[in-house]
Amino acid sequence: MNLRKYNTFIFDCDGVLLDSNRLKTAAFYQAVESYGDQAAEKFIQYHIENGGVSRYKKIDYFFNDILKVTIENFEKERVLELYAHLVRDGLMKCKVASGLHALRKKYPATLWMVASGGDQKELREVFEARNLYQLFDGGIFGSPDDKGLIVKREKESVNFLHPAVFFGDSQLDHKVAKQEDIDFIFVHEWTEFSQWKKYCDEHQVLSINNLAEIS
Repeated sequence: MNLRKYNTFIFDCDGVLLDSNRLKTAAFYQAVESYGDQAAEKFIQYHIENGGVSRYKKIDYFFNDILKVTIENFEKERVLELYAHLVRDGLMKCKVASGLHALRKKYPATLWMVASGGDQKELREVFEARNLYQLFDGGIFGSPDDKGLIVKREKESVNFLHPAVFFGDSQLDHKVAKQEDIDFIFVHEWTEFSQWKKYCDEHQVLSINNLAEIS
């Protein structure tokens, strides 16, 4: 696979750079299970079907569309804080994508950036602690900004180098890339999108198992 034509690599984090999808799913369940198993199960289904959407939008959906209740901000903040606490330890221990450092060495002149649905402050702290921060000279970006907004904003910045390719593991990642006329590669090893192969076939999306495949 020839990636030398690209001057910027954009990476989703969960499921692409870190094996963190399932630990976040488990954390979401634990964060809302006090509201009942049925509501928690519905929420997890929504979460998996909407990979790449920020935790802030997902928790809003839980209260507004699943529970259909109006709550005080402090209650929503309590759930978000519990989720963040549960996730933090997992992010510090989960597997980093095989071949990541080799890929950086193979493409030393390429601008690398992260566009994630994960919390931006949390991402930067975890990447710093795990000695990954320096790989991403184009920046590490996440929520509360929407992923589509992040990519659009950075694409229009003076630092962005065209052309670019987006490595993602969700329908949303592909949608964002397509909206911004950026090439896309689906990374499926850790995806929670069970229909990824059918989706890639139908949309003529190139796929790889993991980053080691191209490093």
